[in-house]
Amino acid sequence: MSSNKIIVITGASSGFGALTARALADAGHTVYAGMRAIATRNAKAAQDAAAYAAERQVALRSIELDVGSQDSVDAAVAQIIETHQRLDVIVHNAGHLVTGPTEAFTPEQIAQVFDVNTLGTQRLNRAALPQLRRQRHGLVVWVSSSSVKGGTPPFLGPYFAAKAAMDSLAVSYAGELARFGVETTIVVPGAFTSGTNHFAHASPAADAEVAQAYDALYTGLPEQVGAALAKLEPAGADVADVARAIVAAVDAPYGQRPYRVHVDPSDDGSGLVSAVADRMRAQLLERAGLSDLLKVVPVVA
Repeated sequence: MSSNKIIVITGASSGFGALTARALADAGHTVYAGMRAIATRNAKAAQDAAAYAAERQVALRSIELDVGSQDSVDAAVAQIIETHQRLDVIVHNAGHLVTGPTEAFTPEQIAQVFDVNTLGTQRLNRAALPQLRRQRHGLVVWVSSSSVKGGTPPFLGPYFAAKAAMDSLAVSYAGELARFGVETTIVVPGAFTSGTNHFAHASPAADAEVAQAYDALYTGLPEQVGAALAKLEPAGADVADVARAIVAAVDAPYGQRPYRVHVDPSDDGSGLVSAVADRMRAQLLERAGLSDLLKVVPVVA
């Protein structure tokens, strides 16, 4: 397998995605930074990526990829495979944050949160995994959240639920892909309150009347939560550490990549709970005689 990996990453217009795309390209990989509306809404992000690639002389390429559209995802993956005849790594990073009392979100709003944060990963998997399975090697990186198993402040419920669902998919996929030689790494960032647009671009709840009812007793709580999370971050917390963790996983030797990596300077407890949950998963598979699903099994095509 080549040390230069062909990589596609979703949600790469800003935040973790943009940082990771650049870090992977700097590490010598060919990176396709997936983003929607690269000719309009994200034209500046695509131009910035192109300028970065030219300045650094790295293989960083923006590609139209809307995780909400199967046709868009299929087209992007087909273009990459046609160009390189392979695809080595997919990075599930696309996500959207919402804030407000959970009751004030309409079912349609919550469905949209799940569509971006959860179903988008399934669209990319269905487009890309056939190639990885044919190759009998590859890596799927999932950008999860410490909220899945750590401390969870209120007024972020739909987002937390969607990330938990995505994490559960990652756990199931890990065992289902192992015999194809496809590895899984779940990267778990904590609540970085600066260095990304995650909180700045968060959407509010649609039902203003219900939100107002909560505001009577929870006045200013979203702002309090944001301030409290920021206060918990130690000095020097660097959002780029998430990108570095993903690069380290990609560059780790085949068969030795970490199953789960936490990048949580505030330490909300997710690491402790995940360690127990992951250990229980491993023990159950071992008791069931399925311990081979815990690590990839190299297969000669």
